[in-house]
Amino acid sequence: MSAVRRLRWAVQERTLGAAEDLDWAMGELSVFRTAAAEGKDLDDLIRVYVPEPTVAFGQRDTRLPGFEAAAAAARAHGFAPLTRRAGGRAAAYHHGCVVVDHLCLQEDAAVTQRARFSAFADLFVRAFARMDVPASVGEIPGEYCPGEFSVQSPAPEHPVKLAGSAQRVVKGAWLFSTHVVVADAAPLRAVLTDVYRELGMPMDPRTVGGAEDVHPGASVEQFVAALRAEYADWAAERGMSLGDLAV
Repeated sequence: MSAVRRLRWAVQERTLGAAEDLDWAMGELSVFRTAAAEGKDLDDLIRVYVPEPTVAFGQRDTRLPGFEAAAAAARAHGFAPLTRRAGGRAAAYHHGCVVVDHLCLQEDAAVTQRARFSAFADLFVRAFARMDVPASVGEIPGEYCPGEFSVQSPAPEHPVKLAGSAQRVVKGAWLFSTHVVVADAAPLRAVLTDVYRELGMPMDPRTVGGAEDVHPGASVEQFVAALRAEYADWAAERGMSLGDLAV
């Protein structure tokens, strides 16, 4: 009888530093890539953490004439300007947010990117539903880091983006990274307004918000618990067990 595959769930309790937190997942992706090349097996890994104040720029952002000014604007707001190797445009997060990194071995990783975007967007919608936060999948006109598979919610005055995702695919493995805004969106709105202005890119500040704007009292702890419960169901549907792992 074959062993039951495990979904490793790791909540990072302490920050490694803004840059180190961002780079950690890329280091793990290298481990997965090596395992794939050597024909070894690795269980899926999910790392969840509360980030330091960060503006994560996309690779394309760094080639814009206004990038240096945008990075300076981020620093002026107390956010570390960093560049992520996964896709996407500039996104901001802080202690009211959650970053979720999911790593997996998969032979056809490159040809299933769109399916992953769709499936995990739906998973995050279900996690929000566990908190009584209404959410749906779709881009909001004028949103930051725009994407077809953004998770949004109908806040009282204007729809807000709750979560956005990016992927990094290597031979035989993938990293799917999602940032979620739960609480205290005002500082994010302020820094993104200035960053996008310096980049020369349109952005509607009204799209910057979090679960707390839709469901007062929503907390990071509540979201992490809801997401873990949703991933437990996800694992069970695939014949996997979910086990906690220390980071």
